[in-house]
Amino acid sequence: MNHDELQKLDAFFKRTFQNAALQVKARPQKSDSAELYVGEEFLGIVFRDEDEGELSYNFSMAILDIDLE
Repeated sequence: MNHDELQKLDAFFKRTFQNAALQVKARPQKSDSAELYVGEEFLGIVFRDEDEGELSYNFSMAILDIDLE
């Protein structure tokens, strides 16, 4: 993802979840995805998906069972 995409995604997550602590960061050696953090805590991966000229982004977040206790 380029810098412009990262900034747009960062603004989207902050606005959507009303949380200024959210931060989208580039992944080292990966150009098709970025990482989402709240503060220093990793939340998940945002994947860039371009299919038949249409662009979308998919957010994937794993939740461990121990996190639910």
